[in-house]
Amino acid sequence: MPAVGIPAGGNGKAYVGNLTPYVLVTCVVAAMGGLIFGYDIGISGGVTSMDSFLKKFFPSVYHKKEKDKTTNQYCQYDSQTLTMFTSSLYLAALISSIVAATVTRKFGRKLSMLFGGLLFCAGAIINGAAKAVWMLILGRMLLGFGIGFSNQSVPLYLSEMAPYRFRGALNIGFQLSITVGILVANVLNYFFAKIKGGWGWRLSLGGAMVPALIITIGSLVLPDTPNSMIERGQHDEAKAKLQRIRGVDDVREEFSDLVAASEAANKIEDPWRNLLRKKYRPHLCVAIVIPFFQQLTGINVIMFYAPVLFNTIGFGADASLMSAVITGSVNVIATMVSIYGVDKWGRRFLFLEGGAQMLICQAVVTACIAAKFGVDGNPGELPKWYAIVVVMFICTYVAGFAWSWGPLGWLVPSEIFPLEIRSAAQSVNVSVNMIFTFIVAQIFLTMLCHLKFGLFLFFAFFVFVMSIFVYYFLPETKGIPIEEMGQVWRTHWYWKRFVSEEDGGGYEMGKAAQTVKTV
Repeated sequence: MPAVGIPAGGNGKAYVGNLTPYVLVTCVVAAMGGLIFGYDIGISGGVTSMDSFLKKFFPSVYHKKEKDKTTNQYCQYDSQTLTMFTSSLYLAALISSIVAATVTRKFGRKLSMLFGGLLFCAGAIINGAAKAVWMLILGRMLLGFGIGFSNQSVPLYLSEMAPYRFRGALNIGFQLSITVGILVANVLNYFFAKIKGGWGWRLSLGGAMVPALIITIGSLVLPDTPNSMIERGQHDEAKAKLQRIRGVDDVREEFSDLVAASEAANKIEDPWRNLLRKKYRPHLCVAIVIPFFQQLTGINVIMFYAPVLFNTIGFGADASLMSAVITGSVNVIATMVSIYGVDKWGRRFLFLEGGAQMLICQAVVTACIAAKFGVDGNPGELPKWYAIVVVMFICTYVAGFAWSWGPLGWLVPSEIFPLEIRSAAQSVNVSVNMIFTFIVAQIFLTMLCHLKFGLFLFFAFFVFVMSIFVYYFLPETKGIPIEEMGQVWRTHWYWKRFVSEEDGGGYEMGKAAQTVKTV
């Protein structure tokens, strides 16, 4: 493929470069960091619906589920200890993401990925060998530390390595890995639940070692990004690496912009305090609001507890696990749609289309569950057509999320930050994501017990609000070089009041993206 100049905006600036096989392979390997996150999301709900697991660690939940058939179906899994098993991971990930910001900035993205893989592997071993609840929670916390490091470093790595014309598609490889991890976990749960003797849950939990080893070994062989190498003073090595990943010798223009960004970053003594400055208010707002809304789409309710949820709405144990496999498959396929379209159709279009699709599906699912379960939670005999309708609309909802808020919730925050605040801002993004993942995971079963079918309306309200936010306040970032993103804030109808022409949302990098379309 011949080298081509990619226009960077209205001033005619262009970075030369190709989508080289070298970049493609490194981004695919790095994106495998999403497997550990996805595997955990998928494995948790399946394990907590296995009777042998519940009998051993949560006998009160098992008794309420199996012995008392008159129990309100909405409340059969309501247990704070059970939800702590799931949500403790995200509390740990919140803490580790703050530490990971410093590691990622000072020692590079690779080391942060390595720490993530090792910690996740240790947590998987402890969980697989667990004899008591405290071992489960300790293992989950180690898994969380690992996820905090990997979620901090992998999206940044992908955004920095990719040529900006393909940045969206390559960065979404992280979300694709998450969805593959969820699907693999659901399939394994389905088969491990059938093992005689009731020890299949140990294989489910211990199996997390496999994705952990993939990212651990991958981090040892991956190159570091030129941005990170320049940030640590390795200019000659960074230029050689940039030439290799772009597939051309003349990378002077892109390299000089990276050096300028690094020099601006090195003047910042405290990136955390710097993040609070007025000119970074748009970045900080997006770093907080996007992950906040992503968790309040209700997707984790489906993915964490898909087997539990389907069991609750009347499917048998095998049927509920198989339904989770179906939704996991839809998740993977729809994420591939996002990879195809994100750099063609833009981020805003996918956000808005996905939001509308999720809103409609949540309204239909609410009506279906309300019609059969009412407020007392005792549906009687559920017809087959009812089960098919519920699964169909939940799958349509999952598809809407998987090509919008799922991948873009990680992509957009990772590509908008200037280098001087990038690690700190990404840490804020991961921390907010984990805070609300923790909250949703911890209170979901209690909310299901008390709000009943109204729970889906609760999340539908936030889907409506987040779509309004995207329409009015989120600029389009498609096709903008990562180190020239300041222009999208300068030309936005609202955010321009915070960003002066002199600073441009970080440092002055020229007029590159002046023609970007905003609302």
